Amino acid sequence: MATEVKKKAPAKPRAKKAEAAAQKLRIKVRAYEHKVLDASVKQILDTALRYDAKVAGPIPLPTEIKKYTVNRSTFVYKDAREQFEMRVHKRVIDILEPTPKVIEALTNLSLPSGVTIDVKMV
Repeated sequence: MATEVKKKAPAKPRAKKAEAAAQKLRIKVRAYEHKVLDASVKQILDTALRYDAKVAGPIPLPTEIKKYTVNRSTFVYKDAREQFEMRVHKRVIDILEPTPKVIEALTNLSLPSGVTIDVKMV
C-alpha cells in the first residue's frame, strides 16, 4: 500500500502593502474663521501645485460647534441666560505621491496665526 503525497503549488510572491498602496500626505487644517482658513488652504495648494504634485481637495469637513449657556446674573434670575458658540471650520487636503521638494516647501510655509495644521503620512 503506497500512499501518495500531494505537493502544494509553489507560493506566489506577494507585494507588500507599503509598495501596493501609494504614499500620500494628509493635511488637516482647522481655524475659527473660515476666510483665514480658505486663504491658508489656497496657499498650501499653490505651494503643492508649484512642484507638480497631485492634489485631492480641499475637502470641507463638518463644522464643529461648541455651545455654552451662562446665566446673565450671578445669583438670581435663572431664566435670563446667554448662549455663546465657538465654530471650528475644518478642511482636508491629500497630496498624492509627495516628493521631498514638496514636503520641504510645505514645512517652510508660514501661515497666519489661528490656523492649526496636522500633517500625516498615510
